[in-house]
Amino acid sequence: MKNTALLILASLLTLSFSNAMAEAPQLAWEAKGFKAPESMLFDKERNVIYVSNVDGKPMDKDGKGSIALLSVDGKKADQEWVTGLNAPKGLALVKNTLYVADINMLVAIDVTKKKIINRYTIEKAKFLNDVVADKDGSVYVSDFLDNTIYRFKDGKLEKWFSDKKLETPNGLLIENNKLFVGSWGVMTDGFATKVAGHMKSVDLKSKEISSLGNAKPAGNLDGIESDGKGGYFVTDWMAGALLHINPNGEFKTLLDIEQGSADLGVISKDGMPNTLLIPMMNDNVVRAYKVAH
Repeated sequence: MKNTALLILASLLTLSFSNAMAEAPQLAWEAKGFKAPESMLFDKERNVIYVSNVDGKPMDKDGKGSIALLSVDGKKADQEWVTGLNAPKGLALVKNTLYVADINMLVAIDVTKKKIINRYTIEKAKFLNDVVADKDGSVYVSDFLDNTIYRFKDGKLEKWFSDKKLETPNGLLIENNKLFVGSWGVMTDGFATKVAGHMKSVDLKSKEISSLGNAKPAGNLDGIESDGKGGYFVTDWMAGALLHINPNGEFKTLLDIEQGSADLGVISKDGMPNTLLIPMMNDNVVRAYKVAH
């Protein structure tokens, strides 16, 4: 009887959690004129949004990439706020420095001077993708094609964790002393997967890796943001979808959009997300969606 009661309670909690996120976010605005936008990041201090423009193929070192600066209402954009990158993707901000993943380099930009101040090259890196910073200012970067996480700390960029269990790591998020990873999945030809990805976590101290909940394949995961309630908003690039994933690994599709929904950002108030920022890489637009609580 005791075990039955616990199972019923767990089922009710899961149902309650799922129902809390049942309502889909609503489109607030769309901004055009971007060039294969891959990542969006809100800067609370300056009240602006940074957008990475790949502007070409994601692995081409062609010097065409740039960072755009966008107003929070989506009405004003400086598409070439910082130029001279190759195929910039993930973004993370530490004080006045914006860190950008750029194929095999971590690029540091001084946002007060809108100027590139350093480029840290990883010779063995294959496809640097997302970037996230912890509370102490250390920066973590995923290598999408090498099942590796690099860390930039105290001026040094080095391999921090490498394991096939990462299954093509894409999006990164740090929460509760863990690095959460959105996996693309086990790849076959090109970017196709024989097994879709799901969320994983790596303990920042022990480096123990585990799958979230039931490890059920969820999709070709890209960006991750916390929902402020223990769950996660996650984009599925290939399916063109916004997912909600709960702590048990169960997921729900909140939005069916278009293929290319890339590394999302978030605008939060009092620790709760109220706006999701989604770059649509294939359509050269970025969108903002209001979150219902």
